[in-house]
Amino acid sequence: MAIEARVVLKTDAAPVVGRERIALLEAVARQGSISAGAREAGLSYKAAWDALDAMSNLFGTPLVVSQVGGKSGGGARLTTAGERAIAAFRRLEAELGRIARAVEPGLAGTGISPLSLFSGFAMKTSARNALRGTVRALSLGGLSVEVEVEVGDRLIYALVTQDSLRELGLFEGRAVILLIKAPFVMLAVGETPPVTSVRNCISGIVRRCEILSPGAEVTLDIGAGRSLVATITATSAESLGLQPGDPAHAMFDAGHVILAID
Repeated sequence: MAIEARVVLKTDAAPVVGRERIALLEAVARQGSISAGAREAGLSYKAAWDALDAMSNLFGTPLVVSQVGGKSGGGARLTTAGERAIAAFRRLEAELGRIARAVEPGLAGTGISPLSLFSGFAMKTSARNALRGTVRALSLGGLSVEVEVEVGDRLIYALVTQDSLRELGLFEGRAVILLIKAPFVMLAVGETPPVTSVRNCISGIVRRCEILSPGAEVTLDIGAGRSLVATITATSAESLGLQPGDPAHAMFDAGHVILAID
């Protein structure tokens, strides 16, 4: 039987997982365009961008590079990492299929399928933002611990309890995934970081601003193929005058950052 290797992220929007994401990468490679690749994969343009952003955030490197002015509104090609990710996924899929065929007889009569066995242990989250990073420092203070996480060339701070520190087995150099819900992300425009008590202030460039009254979704490019998404009110988006290419800052409390481990 065939078995799907699932990517372990679910977003606030309709999720694009596993084979769908790989199929999207393959379609972009064939079409040389994100919009045309999305159509071939049966996805909306927004869903395609969301999936590509999520993959870049989780893998810590861009899988697709795009440029303005290509076929269908903008050219795109896979990076070396993107090409290798497809090859590795297809190999993993074949291996999982082989394993599934081997273990299926042992599950006979249990009502458990190899697919549900694999997917049942996968992490699922509704957080819109998922970034992979490495613990750089731990600062203990009373019942709480501030965890400094290096994400590319950025530092993001999370606040956890000492119990959580022990349960997750956190230490300097530990790989972690940071989960941040989009409604917790505030935005400020301009080149200069605002003076604020919020622990995390990440600078970037507005990539997209989609206003669907009464709300708006803003995607901020924070460099190295990574992004942060904020959901704000349509009124706020209009008053800020957000446009693609504008410098902006994403701000969120350390207490709103959830840490997860593989």
